[in-house]
Amino acid sequence: MGDTKAVSGAEPRGTLTVRTIAMPADTNANGDIFGGWVLSQMDKAGGIAGVEQAQGRVATVALDAMSFIRPVRVGDVLCVYTRVASIGRTSMEIEVEAWARRFRVQIREKVTEATFTFVAINDEGRPRPIPTSSRIET
Repeated sequence: MGDTKAVSGAEPRGTLTVRTIAMPADTNANGDIFGGWVLSQMDKAGGIAGVEQAQGRVATVALDAMSFIRPVRVGDVLCVYTRVASIGRTSMEIEVEAWARRFRVQIREKVTEATFTFVAINDEGRPRPIPTSSRIET
């Protein structure tokens, strides 16, 4: 894994949060991995980062525009990286990048990115303040 080369020379930004393999059951009619599956993995990764920052439950409330740069194929390992960009009183923005490590070759390519907004919620599903002790330095 450490000797995987990025095609563009760029490197992923953030912390590796989710890593999973793309399987045949995740394909669309064209045989590529369904974009909704990639989005779901990104939302999971953002949620993990959000829970760590908020020290409790979070809910996805928005994401900015998202475009798919390259397809993900069966057998590729999807690596999702997260970085908390900002934290407000009850919400936070988390930058999420998805990269594919191509099956049988040592090549890594960025496939998409988006900024997700999460809100910290209590047990009743209502917004709650994010503890100041968990605030990051930006």
